Amino acid sequence: MAENIYAELRKLSPKVTGGLVRMREETFRDAAVTAKYKILAALAIVVVTKCEPCIKAYTKMAYQTGVTQDELLEFLNVAMTEGGCPGEQWALKALQVYKELRARQTDRRRCLL
Repeated sequence: MAENIYAELRKLSPKVTGGLVRMREETFRDAAVTAKYKILAALAIVVVTKCEPCIKAYTKMAYQTGVTQDELLEFLNVAMTEGGCPGEQWALKALQVYKELRARQTDRRRCLL
């Protein structure tokens, strides 16, 4: 349902929402810094700012760009260091999303065998 309402918002406000999409596409591409590190930096920021939809989205993007669990944990450590105890609680959400994505991938591989 969230995707449907977002699609509707994009139709109703294409200049603003389209601008955000274009900004993200430009920001999270490989350049002087690879995309995965920019995504991990964004994830650390949204953990500290406590944006759950953003945590889910950036964790999924990180997973899709091949971020390892060790890389994820190092950036979550940064977020927890800067966010304190609340940062730790929100970092747990990111780790849970990552583990769910890995589990789904493992399940798909089993189905192909």
